[in-house]
Amino acid sequence: MAPKWRELADRFAEQIRNGDYAPGDQLPQIRELVEAGEGSKSTVHAAYKALEAEGLVTSSRGHGTVVRLRAPLKRLGIARYDKAKWRDGDEVAFIADRVASGRAYKRNEQTQTVSRTEATTLVAEGLGVPVGSGVYARARLVKEGAQPTHTLTSYYRPEHVEGTRIVDPSPGPAGRGGGYRVLYDAGYEIDHMKEAVFARVPTADEVRLLQLPASEPVVELHRTTYTADGTVVEFAVGIHAASRFAWEYEFQVPDSARDRATEEESQA
Repeated sequence: MAPKWRELADRFAEQIRNGDYAPGDQLPQIRELVEAGEGSKSTVHAAYKALEAEGLVTSSRGHGTVVRLRAPLKRLGIARYDKAKWRDGDEVAFIADRVASGRAYKRNEQTQTVSRTEATTLVAEGLGVPVGSGVYARARLVKEGAQPTHTLTSYYRPEHVEGTRIVDPSPGPAGRGGGYRVLYDAGYEIDHMKEAVFARVPTADEVRLLQLPASEPVVELHRTTYTADGTVVEFAVGIHAASRFAWEYEFQVPDSARDRATEEESQA
């Protein structure tokens, strides 16, 4: 049997999803629920903290517990990297997410700093360079309005980006089409990627930078970007506020057996 706080949280979660509590509505005060026999103060508090961690509500002193006003942003999968967006247009990846979510955007909602640094073990493994090698780090903080949504730091080998707009520290995307267009113009057309994601507890700095509510986890993304010949041209680490994104993937289902049979027939 689930603990009392979980049952209470699940009941409120269902009411929120059914529209019984609309965005902006305040949930009952903890004292009111205790008096109504819903459980002890600690039980109700635990239920509300669970709802906050699940991204359904926000809690603050003086405002109580309120249903979130906005649905999470769609964080697209392969569609966000469509070459038609950045090669033939100027829609960088975070803007593709906003468009797919039906949300407005401004280019100044992405800020950046560029620095020359030494590759950590993680970055060295991602880029395929020795630990301690000099690399460029392009760190971005992305916001929706005034609220931060995620950070993303891309790492590059110097020989791929020196003399390009990628190492220009000016605010905003790296020119028309962003970093992938810059790489394309430099002769490094991206061909395929590998992404790994996992959830974890945020650090104190991440709580401050992303303005996270209590108990909210983050989703960490590791992205490796390759050219057609397998050259790694970017390794990126993103930290996303878990409740501010809904991750969405659509892809062709592979059939490796069929592909091998086709290849064998062509070689026969």
